[in-house]
Amino acid sequence: MASAALYINDHIVIAGWELSEQFVLAGGPGGQNVNKVSTAVQLFFNLKGSPSLPERVKANAVKLAGRRLSKDGVLMIEASRYRSQERNREDARERLKELILEAAAPPPPRRRKTKPTKGSIERRLKAKAGRSEIKKMRGTPDGE
Repeated sequence: MASAALYINDHIVIAGWELSEQFVLAGGPGGQNVNKVSTAVQLFFNLKGSPSLPERVKANAVKLAGRRLSKDGVLMIEASRYRSQERNREDARERLKELILEAAAPPPPRRRKTKPTKGSIERRLKAKAGRSEIKKMRGTPDGE
């Protein structure tokens, strides 16, 4: 169990009891150390059942989590970038923090509808008329 609370921002703090960690063998570089020591970290967080997150943040985080989210709503972040267990643990917690910060970001402002200017409408119509004249000139000439 991860005992330290994870501070996301001023309003969101995830309690330590909500996070659980599991250490597994990691692949990649590291020599014989890789085969002997479980350095990779799997961080589990019950995203859908968390009392720490507002509903809007939960909904956004579910969309952002993608395949990392189980059917039960548990988010799993696997970190094996580093050779030490402690750095992988910090990396997993940092990635969880980034995901939740992205989910907590305010929505973008709504798009304002705009009208084309009078000049742009006139230029468009003039260009259309010009193209029409060019195409008319491609036809067969009248037999006069």
